[in-house]
Amino acid sequence: MILLRRLLGDVLRRQRQRQGRTLREVSSSARVSLGYLSEVERGQKEASSELLSAICDALDVRMSELMREVSDELSLAELAESAAASDPVPVPVRPMLNSVSVTSVAGVPTGRVTIKAPADAVDVVAA
Repeated sequence: MILLRRLLGDVLRRQRQRQGRTLREVSSSARVSLGYLSEVERGQKEASSELLSAICDALDVRMSELMREVSDELSLAELAESAAASDPVPVPVRPMLNSVSVTSVAGVPTGRVTIKAPADAVDVVAA
């Protein structure tokens, strides 16, 4: 199950860490207790819209930017969850590659060139 509070907390923590700021600095600026902000970042507490606004102001981040990043994280989490629940997708089989060394083309020396290709895709004609 995807928890929105956990995704929101992860995004808030990344925003704070990108700025190189501590929990103490942000909690002081947002006028939120350090312990409560820590619980919000860890996804253990739901943040009210008023609290989110104060944290966004303290981080100098628009709430719409924060929510957009949370939305992106949610989309990825939903995709991962649905992929894990569905039948596994078969992995395509890579063809066996054979090496062919070429020393000349139409009588012109090429140096030594090695071509790797599926065995059934290359016709080799000896001169």
